[in-house]
Amino acid sequence: MTTLAVPTVLDQLKALSHEIRYDLVRHLARGERCVCDLETALALPQSKVSYHLGILREAGLVSSEQRGKNMYYTLKTQPLFLLGGGLLAELFPDDLPLTHQMKSVC
Repeated sequence: MTTLAVPTVLDQLKALSHEIRYDLVRHLARGERCVCDLETALALPQSKVSYHLGILREAGLVSSEQRGKNMYYTLKTQPLFLLGGGLLAELFPDDLPLTHQMKSVC
């Protein structure tokens, strides 16, 4: 059995940075959707929609469930809510001094 790595903030930002994936997230924010519904909404072929949904799933932003022959996707809201805080925590770690640097390069 292989252990999957937990997606990083950068992984999630990369997943959201593509226009198609961002549009998918916007549609999924309205509720669970079948791939066929997303194909119609975005006017894209099934293969392209499934590819981009796979990237969002690997980034931990959506979950999927197969029902019969159809695959349904749901947006995982908690990782999206935590993304902003995670980004700020990585950009501004607690151990940074809050005062002027004594040894500046310039």
